[in-house]
Amino acid sequence: MSKLPNSTTSIFTVMSKMATEHNAINLSQGFPNFPVDEKLTDIVAQLTKQDVHQYTPMAGYPPLMNKITTLVAHSYQRTIQSETEILVTTGATQGIFSSVQALVGNGDEVIILDPSYDSYEPNVLLSNGTPVRIALNDDYTPNWEIIEAACSEKTKMIIINNPHNPTGKILTESDFEALEKLLEKFPNIILLSDEVYEYITFEQKHISVHTKPLLRNRAVVISSFGKTFHITGWKIGYVVAPEHLMTEIKKVHQFLVFSVNSLSQAAISEYLDIVSVDSIGDFFQQKRDYFRQLLGKSRFKLLPCEGTYFQVVSYEAISNENDVDFCKRLITEHGVAAIPISTFYENEKDLKLIRFCFAKDNATLEEAARRLCEI
Repeated sequence: MSKLPNSTTSIFTVMSKMATEHNAINLSQGFPNFPVDEKLTDIVAQLTKQDVHQYTPMAGYPPLMNKITTLVAHSYQRTIQSETEILVTTGATQGIFSSVQALVGNGDEVIILDPSYDSYEPNVLLSNGTPVRIALNDDYTPNWEIIEAACSEKTKMIIINNPHNPTGKILTESDFEALEKLLEKFPNIILLSDEVYEYITFEQKHISVHTKPLLRNRAVVISSFGKTFHITGWKIGYVVAPEHLMTEIKKVHQFLVFSVNSLSQAAISEYLDIVSVDSIGDFFQQKRDYFRQLLGKSRFKLLPCEGTYFQVVSYEAISNENDVDFCKRLITEHGVAAIPISTFYENEKDLKLIRFCFAKDNATLEEAARRLCEI
């Protein structure tokens, strides 16, 4: 008997496999194709000859955990305790999984805002919880009245993703005011804030739960070094939560992976001494602006992109096909892979929108845009 009877192969796997089979440019899955910072690879090369190849402590490599406290203080002026409020994880996805497994139980309801990252619902189901999926407005802003109406004594958690994948939307101060009022009304709800794209924002700056005293003492914040330093294959992230929540999350983590790759933790710890996260947004904004400029002569309509390295476009002027079929034809006939937005919705809501990843070198973006402009 399957524990996830409705789960199939991820759309990211499907589209990347098709892209490989048809030699298409892969703008579907969210990974960069440009080189990693040479300073980081030099650190790795030096560390391979040092004594960093055995287990680290379960919660993380102590020097890295201290650096995370400094990073959070620098970015958000929040003071956290490295020993009790931080957990280094095997990617953000494992951090989310461990948090949901630890904090959600049989019959608990978890509110998920669609379009949503595809790991949220399975995590809840594997905890014997009940996902309650609520669609964002068509402009991808939350409808807090609908969200509040869905809350009850059964609601154990609300998951937010900010900056938002796949849409690039960023929550505003008024959103956080509404969220604070909601959680004040329902004091037992835990907030899980997926902030893996926190440093990839543009004109609209990211607002973190770290900066919200009324939220952070009952919130789990998920971050990703893989996204921040474009090293997605390293699968390394971290969780910040108050001690009473972190104690439970660590229990699951201990029996899931125990500890995270020691070499990657040591390398990032040293790298944080010489790199600034403050310029990451500018780097990706140049990518975003260039890609949008390249698509300016196409028939695609570009939606706003406030953060992340994803650009959502409408193909309504091109085809009446559903978005999955359109994406498949985009690969087979035009040699470019994208992700259909309907797959992020519970009811597969089709708004004729698809997502491109622009975390690519300029040559890749130029050739992809050339093909897209011919459609």
